[in-house]
Amino acid sequence: METINVGFIGAGGIAKAHIYAINSLKYYYSDLPSICLKSVTSKREESRTTFAEKYGFEKAESLDEFIKNDSINAVFILGPNNVHFEHFRYALKMPSVEYIYLEKPVCASEAEEKAMKEMLKDISGKRIQVGFQYLLTTGVRSALKMWNSGVLGKPIHFDLKYYHGDYLQQSYRSKRVTRLTPAPDGGAMADLGSHAVSLLMAFFGNDVHIHSALQGGSFPDVPEGSDLFSSLSMFDSKTKAVGNLSASRISSGSGDLVQLEIYAEKGALRYSSLHPEMFEYYREGSNEWVKKIIGSDYLPASGFPSVHVSPGWLRALVHAHYLFFTGEDDGSYIPDLEHGLAVQRIVRETADYLKDFRDSI
Repeated sequence: METINVGFIGAGGIAKAHIYAINSLKYYYSDLPSICLKSVTSKREESRTTFAEKYGFEKAESLDEFIKNDSINAVFILGPNNVHFEHFRYALKMPSVEYIYLEKPVCASEAEEKAMKEMLKDISGKRIQVGFQYLLTTGVRSALKMWNSGVLGKPIHFDLKYYHGDYLQQSYRSKRVTRLTPAPDGGAMADLGSHAVSLLMAFFGNDVHIHSALQGGSFPDVPEGSDLFSSLSMFDSKTKAVGNLSASRISSGSGDLVQLEIYAEKGALRYSSLHPEMFEYYREGSNEWVKKIIGSDYLPASGFPSVHVSPGWLRALVHAHYLFFTGEDDGSYIPDLEHGLAVQRIVRETADYLKDFRDSI
C-alpha cells in the first residue's frame, strides 16, 4: 500500500486541528494508506520544534530545508492568509509532492488570484483540496443531495450567515492581530464568510455575484478596512435567485453559528451548525417542516464511536482528510482549487464593495 509522507507548513491553531484529524483517521477507516508525519516548518524555530515534538513529526525544518525535502509527497498549507499563495507555489515546485491541502482563503490579492488561475492550466497529477470543511457535515451533504434532485424546484431567495462574537473582547483581538488586516487578506468575510460563500456555490454554482455591501462595527485597534461585520446582497445570474450573505466576528452570544436557508418554488430547506447531523425541509402543500436526521452517514461506514453519535465539525474535518488521502466518496462535494478561486473572487470583490460603502457614509 502507498505511503503518504506528510509535511506541514504552519504550526498554529489550525495545524493542531489538522494533526488531530490525521491522527484520528485510523479509528474510523480501515482502508487507509500508510501515513507518516515527516516534517513541519513555520516562521519561528521554537514553534515548529515544539509542534514536531508534541505531535510526532520526524523533524522540524526551516522553509528552505522543507521545500528541498524530497521525501514529502503531501503538503498541508496552514500558515497566515497572506502567505498561502507563496507556500502553494513552493509546494507545486516540489517534484515529489502529489497531494496539497490548502487552507482557505487560497490567496490574498487579485494578482495572486490571477496567477493561481494560470496555474490551474498546468496542474496535473496532483490532488488539491481546499479547507471548506462545512461542506462535509452530514447535514449539508444530505441537504445537497435533496437540492440537486430538483424536488424543491427553482430557487427564489436565500440567506446565509456565519457568526462569531469573540472579537468583541479586546484581549481576543490582541492575540490575533494578523487576522485584523484589511480585506481581502483579513476581516470577517475572508475568515468566516468564505465558508458561507463556499456553501452558496455548492448549492448554486460558481456564477453568483455581489450587488451591494454593508459594513458595521468599529474598534480603535481594528483598521476600518478590516470588516468586523459585513453583509452582502447577492444574486445568482443563472436562476435569478437573490439573497443575503453575512459574516460577523462581533455577534454576541452566537458561538460558532453557520446557518443556511433556501426558499424555492416548490419548497424550502434550512441547515444550522447547531445541529450538524440534520437539516430541515418543507414541501409546498404539505403544511409541515420535516426534520431529516442523518446521523453519521460517512462511507465507508464506521462503528466508531457509533452511528448514533451526532457528528460535528471535527468529524467532518476527519472525513475531509480521508477524502484528501483517498479521493473515495461519491456522496461528498470536494472543494478543489477551482472552487477555492471562485470563493476568493467574492472575498476579493467584497473589499471593493465595502470601501464604496464606507466612502458613501
